[in-house]
Amino acid sequence: MLDFAAARENMVENQVRTNDVTDLGVQDAMRAVRRERLCPPTKLHLAYAEAAVEYAPGYFLMEPRDVSKLLQGLRAQPGERALAIAAPYAAAVLSLMGLKTALRLPPGLDAGELTAHLAEDGVPTVTGDLAALDENGPYDVIVVEGAVHHAPEAWTAMLNLGGRLGVIERQGPVGRARLYTRSPEGVVSARTLFDATPPMLPGFEPAPAFQF
Repeated sequence: MLDFAAARENMVENQVRTNDVTDLGVQDAMRAVRRERLCPPTKLHLAYAEAAVEYAPGYFLMEPRDVSKLLQGLRAQPGERALAIAAPYAAAVLSLMGLKTALRLPPGLDAGELTAHLAEDGVPTVTGDLAALDENGPYDVIVVEGAVHHAPEAWTAMLNLGGRLGVIERQGPVGRARLYTRSPEGVVSARTLFDATPPMLPGFEPAPAFQF
C-alpha cells in the first residue's frame, strides 16, 4: 500500500521547496491536495513522481515542480476568481488557497472520476473550446497545465484589470513559463519565469511548416 501522505510531504520538500518555491500558501495547499485522486487507477504510483501524469488521452497533470513555480509566479490571492484550463491539479490547489476556481475541459473528454472529486472540493467543471472566450469571465487568475505554441489572445482577453495568466509556451524541445499581466490601464505585458518541458496541450501544437 502506497503511503500517499508521506509521498505528498516528500514532493513538497524535494520537488517544490528545493526549486525556490517559497510561497507558503502554495506549499501548504500542495501538502493537502490529494493528487492521487486526479490520477487514473493505473497511474497512482506516479502521482507524486517527478513526471507528468496522463489523466485522459493526451492530457497531463504537469510535474509538481512546474505547477508550483507557475502558481508562485501568479501570486494568487484568496477571494480572486480563477480559471484552470485543462489544469485539474492547479485548480485543486488554487481552490484550497481560497480562490473561486473553475476547471475548463474540452467537450467529450473522458476524465473518469477526476471531475467528481474536484466537485466534492468545490471546483466545478465547465466544457468548451479551450482557445475560445469564456462567458463566465473575466478572471483574476488563469492557469494552464500543458504547453502551447503560443497563448491565444482569447486567454489574455479574459483577464480582469490586474489579472494574470500563467502558461508554458513551447516552440521547440524546451518551453518557457510565461506570465501575462493586464495592467490597471488594460495593457497586457508578458515576462518569462522559468524553463519547462511539459507535453503539448492537444490542439495547441505549432502549425506544420511548409515544405517543398
